[in-house]
Amino acid sequence: MAFAHPLARAAKIWTARGADDSEQRILVIVTTIPLEADHKGYKKSLVEKLTRAARDYLTESKEAGSYVLINRLRDWDVAKA
Repeated sequence: MAFAHPLARAAKIWTARGADDSEQRILVIVTTIPLEADHKGYKKSLVEKLTRAARDYLTESKEAGSYVLINRLRDWDVAKA
């Protein structure tokens, strides 16, 4: 069962490896909604809906132990040097 939500543009399970060769599976969710509270387009309710859906998915599927929400790379604000 793959993670799907209207606010998610993509989602994938990634395996992270620690320094001691331990592994953890993480659900990575890419979205276009602003995730920072200080962003002018930030809507707490949308972030909470996506967060709740991710938690429900992890509870039901047992495919991963945690999740992370990220924005698309092209939506990142890069500080100019």
